[in-house]
Amino acid sequence: MSKIKNRYDVVILGAGHNGLVAATYLGRTGLSVLLLEKNDYIGGATTSQKVFPDYEARLSRYSYLVSLFPEKIIRDLGLKLELRRRATGSFTPYIKSGRHDGLLLSNVDEAQSRRSIIDLTGSETEFEQMKKFYALSRVFAEQTWDTMLAPLVSKEETKRQFDADDVSREAWRSLAEEPLGRALERYLQDDLVRGLVLTDAKVGIFTHPHDPSLVQNRCFLYHLIGNKTGEWKVPVGGMGAVARELEQAARGAGAEFLTDVDLVDLDLKGKKKTVEFQRDGKQQTVESRFLLANFGRNVLAKYSGRAYEPEAVDEGSVFKMNMLLRRLPKLKAKKYPTEQAWCGTFHSDEGYEQMNASYEQAAKGRLPERTPCEVYCHTLTDNTILSLELREQGFHTITLFGLDAPYSLFAKDNEKMRKQAEKKFLASMNQWLEEPLEDCLAVARDGSLCIESKSPVDIENSLGMYHGNIFQDSPTWPFATRKEQVGTWGVETEWENVFLCGSSALRGGAVSGIPGHNAARKVLEVIEKTPTSGHGKDVEHPELQRH
Repeated sequence: MSKIKNRYDVVILGAGHNGLVAATYLGRTGLSVLLLEKNDYIGGATTSQKVFPDYEARLSRYSYLVSLFPEKIIRDLGLKLELRRRATGSFTPYIKSGRHDGLLLSNVDEAQSRRSIIDLTGSETEFEQMKKFYALSRVFAEQTWDTMLAPLVSKEETKRQFDADDVSREAWRSLAEEPLGRALERYLQDDLVRGLVLTDAKVGIFTHPHDPSLVQNRCFLYHLIGNKTGEWKVPVGGMGAVARELEQAARGAGAEFLTDVDLVDLDLKGKKKTVEFQRDGKQQTVESRFLLANFGRNVLAKYSGRAYEPEAVDEGSVFKMNMLLRRLPKLKAKKYPTEQAWCGTFHSDEGYEQMNASYEQAAKGRLPERTPCEVYCHTLTDNTILSLELREQGFHTITLFGLDAPYSLFAKDNEKMRKQAEKKFLASMNQWLEEPLEDCLAVARDGSLCIESKSPVDIENSLGMYHGNIFQDSPTWPFATRKEQVGTWGVETEWENVFLCGSSALRGGAVSGIPGHNAARKVLEVIEKTPTSGHGKDVEHPELQRH
């Protein structure tokens, strides 16, 4: 690329998907934008990588499904993304009367889901109750989803929106005011069904159903309100396809990029923000009027010299395993075809009481006896991430996401604990399989199995996410919880014209682009209030002005 300038209107630190969203919106208004990225690739956690060098397979290494990316942003930026529906929502194997069976919830056939719950519980009651319970999150999504791309409204004002009828009031009470466990236990009686629902409240964070902080409620809403349906879809071409589209849009809007950047120092205090960095052994400095941080508050604190004060609920809890298989393992449960069971989210050891026990054990500083996890096979819905040769040979990729694996378990001896955890999570899966998962894995040239495991410590080291928290901080409510937040975009910091544009903004986290959009809106709002800036004529960008 051509030599960078000394001064830009906006410098964005981090070229993850949110930084790319902000860059595109702002570049299209005529502002000069520079993105600085520490890695040698664009996309941050939204990336596809050749994890196993001997095989032509590009895995979505960190984030892997899309639900929270607003259709409005996709339309605004003209992104050509194909998000494909999975035929199966989830499959949960179990043993009943000594026989292996499985609970299959379909995304396309409600009658099949109903039959599967009847087989598990003996009646239709649990299915009807589950529908009633999920109707609460639909109501919540209807009321809050469109507000995610607007300034924050107060909790009180949001609550008033739910005062329409009994179901709406129940939705507010169950999801925003009392611990989620109460509603789960009120609506559902079967332990397996309760556990299945609870997983969406635990993914990525360390919590339990009756946690008084309500972090489980916030996490649950995160997983259920996306685009008012909450359905998690497969990005065709993997997460790398999402990052490539966004990078193309940002470049098309005139944004400039530098990768392999080692950030040295930030001056946040003056009118002009100064960014000092090294690249190829050379020290460089750029100035900008606006600085957008597409990383966590923990990283910003490091460069600003301010103390970072996380809350206990900000600790990450995740064990991520990426695997390349020569074939899909056969299941002990024979009722459903193998492909049908594997193509949704495959749950293991995630019964309600079992997860209460695994939480207690992990809270006492040890790996749970039975490790709850869920597995997802990308290639059954989209095999384009594999070479033609691997497709023809029947190869597949699977991703395992382990729960109740908090950062604190791995902090002392990450290497040792990672090996132990990997063994436990494989054992959790193997109890349901006719053949061990290890026997189905592809083998590298050096004889090692094609399996990559990452603990919260590894995730913090790779991506800077505080204690491996995949949301950066604990998930936030879609409304303002403090008076001073009302009317803000949730991206503001204590420094003038320094904004968060990544997951640690309020309403950040997951592949959503929401904080990127909101940071761009904030920049334009500041410019509009200072017409002498010389950019007043450029900011009438209809995509950002329209709610």
